[in-house]
Amino acid sequence: MAGVLVCGIAVVDHVFSVDTLPTRAQKHRAHAMDVIGGGCAANAAVAIARLGGAAQLLTRLGDDDTGQVIRSELEDEGVDMGPTVVTPGARSPVSSVFVDAAGERMIMSFRGTRLADDAPIPPLPEAVLADTRWPQAARALFRAARAKGIAAVLDAEAPVPHDLAEAASHVVFSAQGLRNFTGAESLEAGLPMAQAALPGWVAVTDGARGMAYMDHGRVAWLVAPKVDVVDTLGAGDVWHGAFTLGLAEGMTEMEAACFAHAAAALKCTAFGGRKAAPTRKILNEFMETML
Repeated sequence: MAGVLVCGIAVVDHVFSVDTLPTRAQKHRAHAMDVIGGGCAANAAVAIARLGGAAQLLTRLGDDDTGQVIRSELEDEGVDMGPTVVTPGARSPVSSVFVDAAGERMIMSFRGTRLADDAPIPPLPEAVLADTRWPQAARALFRAARAKGIAAVLDAEAPVPHDLAEAASHVVFSAQGLRNFTGAESLEAGLPMAQAALPGWVAVTDGARGMAYMDHGRVAWLVAPKVDVVDTLGAGDVWHGAFTLGLAEGMTEMEAACFAHAAAALKCTAFGGRKAAPTRKILNEFMETML
């Protein structure tokens, strides 16, 4: 079983299902609501565990009720919470999420207060993954990973610290993250700029369009599978978790990206954020239909 140590944010999401996303300051009514675990790193760790990987999570929480809910739910998913840092008196992260009839989402995030700045780095498994929400710990983790010669993957959501991206072996931007990093509105223009500025493997994901990457100096696209989209919340996180697990298992970048495309597509077919992250059996069956 390949292992991945994930570093970054874990939250409780209050998810509201609405017909359209709010655009005015007035009362709005949801027709469904759920309270679920969320956060880039936590979602990725759950995806890894469901896909048969050994997932560890290095996150920072308070000793409040929210932190206890976050930790308990992740442990129930099979995520090793041993590396997590709990700070007495701190407030844990929480978000409110609106998901419309097309599956698109709007997020209001509170990232907590008085949380730890630094963390001890545990022994490393076959690969590591970090988001941009705890850069101090992510930098230390990437340094340790590069020294060991294992994959160090950055989930490059905006804002993207340049030194953190430089420290990664693989940087996979969101569309917003790439625009923030390069200043270019076009992904096709921004990706070569990012590749020229960074020493590692670079790509960008853009929802249904799939993933753009550099192929012999040119921008190429790996198209995402077509599915009936219900909820895109957490799809990018599932993608990064599956991609990193693929690298940990010895896949090439393109093999890992196809694996991640399938996992993220399946996640989008049901409501509830990471609750719809697939198991390895379901993913393998889906990928057989893609051949």
